[in-house]
Amino acid sequence: MHRQSGWRLSLRQAIIGARPPTRIDMTDTTQAPATPHKPRPLIDLLISIVIPSLILMKLSGEARLGPDGALVLALAFPLGWGAFELIKYRKFNFVALLGLVSVILTGGIGLLHLDNRWLAIKEAAIPGLIGIAVLVSTRTRYPLIRTLLFNKTVLNVDKIHDRLEQGGHTPRFEARLMRATYLLSGTFFFSSAMNYVLAKWIVNSPAGSEAFNDELGRMTLLSYPMIAIPSMIMLMAIFYYLWRTIHDLTGLKLEEIMANSETDKNA
Repeated sequence: MHRQSGWRLSLRQAIIGARPPTRIDMTDTTQAPATPHKPRPLIDLLISIVIPSLILMKLSGEARLGPDGALVLALAFPLGWGAFELIKYRKFNFVALLGLVSVILTGGIGLLHLDNRWLAIKEAAIPGLIGIAVLVSTRTRYPLIRTLLFNKTVLNVDKIHDRLEQGGHTPRFEARLMRATYLLSGTFFFSSAMNYVLAKWIVNSPAGSEAFNDELGRMTLLSYPMIAIPSMIMLMAIFYYLWRTIHDLTGLKLEEIMANSETDKNA
């Protein structure tokens, strides 16, 4: 089941603006840009967590869809929603892709009746891999924190850099940005550990059984208050730390560092 969607939701809610811009087909100059993506956390929550969980808990009996039928239907919602967004908005999103992979792996574990310990491993592996990727990216030219938080769709990056250079604070800012990167990776490692603990605690029945589906549904519902909300709070704290760093080093106010702030004022 798409239990990983808990941390995915929190991430999307906190950093939805970090996605790359919509691509336009330049072969047809009359073609309009694709519909811009807007955050829809309530719809995400409904499709990725609430509906699948209810299907697993209420329709897994042999008199209804059965364990396999209910599992397929429940997984179809987050899988279909993820594919729909990928096609409609024509964008590649690494986190969303991992979410789809997680759904497919959960379906494989349930339908192939694998040992349920693989579910706990899978639940921990997805956010854990992202946390490792965040750390590894610090050794590359494209650290992920710049993609997720410090990017031009969220902040007025050019203005911030100009002020930092004027004051000679660029090295100090880069050091604090690195610290924020470590904090960001920590949120994913927290999610990874909590995912594993929650899966081992709740899902104890054999995969492919009605009881397995019911436990999977309950685990998914619990993932939001126990994992997604704390992760979102941690992401907000990291963003606040980043904003305070920028304010202390540049003197810019919050409304001055947000993306499109100057455009909005002139509108």
